[in-house]
Amino acid sequence: MSTLQHKQLTFNKNITLANDGGKISSDSGLVLIKEFMNRIGFSSILEEQVKLTDSRKNPDHTYNDIIEQLLLQHIAGYSKDVAANRLRLDPIFKTIFSNKSTLASQPTISRFFQAITKETIPQFMQVAQQLADMQIAQNNVQDMVIDLDSTHSDTYGNQESADFNNHYQTNGYHPLVAFDGLTGMFLRAELRPGNVYTSRNAETFLSNIVTYFSKHPCNMNSMVRGDSGFAKPEIYNFCNENDIRFVIRLKANSRLRSEAERYILYSDETDFRTHEVQYFFLTYQAASWKNAERVAVRAIRDAGSFLFTRFEFVLSNFRNVSPETVFALYQKRGTMENFIKEIKNGFYFDKTDSSTFTENSARMALACISYNLIHLFKKTVLPDSERNSTIATLRFKLIHIGAKVTKHARRIAIHLASSNVYDGLFWTVFQRIQSFKLLI
Repeated sequence: MSTLQHKQLTFNKNITLANDGGKISSDSGLVLIKEFMNRIGFSSILEEQVKLTDSRKNPDHTYNDIIEQLLLQHIAGYSKDVAANRLRLDPIFKTIFSNKSTLASQPTISRFFQAITKETIPQFMQVAQQLADMQIAQNNVQDMVIDLDSTHSDTYGNQESADFNNHYQTNGYHPLVAFDGLTGMFLRAELRPGNVYTSRNAETFLSNIVTYFSKHPCNMNSMVRGDSGFAKPEIYNFCNENDIRFVIRLKANSRLRSEAERYILYSDETDFRTHEVQYFFLTYQAASWKNAERVAVRAIRDAGSFLFTRFEFVLSNFRNVSPETVFALYQKRGTMENFIKEIKNGFYFDKTDSSTFTENSARMALACISYNLIHLFKKTVLPDSERNSTIATLRFKLIHIGAKVTKHARRIAIHLASSNVYDGLFWTVFQRIQSFKLLI
């Protein structure tokens, strides 16, 4: 809708402003994403994996069309469904969807989410995992670090299964997530009620990841990494039975501290005026564990103190490595926070606009697909200097580009802004997409 009148600027009264410029888009860089989706056969993946029952008669938009529209809206940075009411008339959105007269509106999107069942969620997850498969094949990935974590998705109404979480001190959901700590690939997620403990059903969650990715023929070496919330014997036992290495932090307790104090070494040469750290292994078995496990210990004595007062514990089944190495492996899980931040802030993983648990699970799953689609895009067709870019940077450099669309007989022309600062990057990526060959 145009403004009722032209607005005059105060810094130069000879300039007027109005949004009546016509059919101009600010998102022409989405043609790169759509071209990439075409190169990897994304529409075929949706057709193969997503089986939504469509009882509508003569619909203007297939459910898969709506899924792709939502993914592109999120990739462009439009988190709210209501944005579709404007974007459905956008010349670039219309062009990349075969120049439909209009795209799905917000009411149509709402009806789409209402049609989703709980059986649809694993189908969406399968799409996200298939995108991860492509990266494994393209980059010949041989090693995977399965970083387990949980996070929080706030709710602001009476959403189904939302509950108070004592750790986060707020109402919402408590999803379980996993990323590959080496590449940042999304591996799996599960939306859960807000009041469940961090590791509830984590062993089943982990088993599903291992089962899915073990089908790759490259004999992938896997390691599981998690904080103390995942310190449970079911996870240790699963890893030991499947020859998977793990590093998982243990909460300190009086028995562990007592055991660790027996390993501390003092000497006559100790300078108590300086800070000191000692590393060592001990064997420990909690009452609920079937077997004893090896624990790496870091003992810390502060400068000026005569005693070691701080102890940190990491459980691991690694052999022939030092306790310092075990701690170094564990500390690298800090990158997990960056992955979670990106999928939440950049792809709206924690968007909980719907009233039902199933619909909110679907929203989360679509965010996971968007994340892996862009992650694959970055790792396969972007120049090396841009491959670690966040989605916010990609929107700034590659997506939010002004353009005008014109039609000539049966041909359509997209006229990009000639003043685009990142014009060189745009055409480099375009050429790399068109020469891209999928190996899977």
